[in-house]
Amino acid sequence: MLDVSRLVVSYGQSEVLHGLDFTVAPNEIVAIMGRNGMGKTTLMKSLMGIVPTRSGAVAIDGTDVTALRSYERVARGIAYVPQGRMIFPTMTVKENIETGLIVHGGRSVPGDLYELFPVLLEMKGRRGGNLSGGQQQQLAIARALATRPKVLLLDEPTEGIQPSIIREMARTLRRIRDERGLSIVVSEQVLSFALDIADRVLVIENGEIVHESPRAAIDEARVARFLSV
Repeated sequence: MLDVSRLVVSYGQSEVLHGLDFTVAPNEIVAIMGRNGMGKTTLMKSLMGIVPTRSGAVAIDGTDVTALRSYERVARGIAYVPQGRMIFPTMTVKENIETGLIVHGGRSVPGDLYELFPVLLEMKGRRGGNLSGGQQQQLAIARALATRPKVLLLDEPTEGIQPSIIREMARTLRRIRDERGLSIVVSEQVLSFALDIADRVLVIENGEIVHESPRAAIDEARVARFLSV
């Protein structure tokens, strides 16, 4: 569903990602783990077309999207929940979600989105900026799902969120994958969350993938060493 081939990304003359290769299967959840500054957010932004690719290729469901702009990638089936959530604070919950409907010409928020996130139904008339961090994260995910993606990217979704909400988020993401048949890529530093949701874990260090393991066979101590400062 997602095929990343020899991906090289730079900021000016500084190369950040050094030829990454990985794939994500249909209905698979993959966690990209690593410390701060290792290239996780750059990878997410490059997959979304926010940061240009120097070389290599990105394909969604067999379609090469490397040369496409961000909004064109959304139309091809990729959705992005950025680090820090980036919801529209002065717009209502309902209006935030409606921005995701535009790509497919939708006009009303599907009821199944509110079913996934009941708190958003209760607060649909409230401004996004007045929600808690956990509620904003749910809103950002709902907005992304409104685009009907094939691949959902989440950048550091647990950042600044209390543990009880993190556990609920893990259950919801698994449900989204099971019910909607999505592929999900999560960049993360919290190992317990990654192990709770991921089918496979990749570790990125200094712009390269240095470790890969299926969840069932993962060496937690080894991955934890990669994440330690």
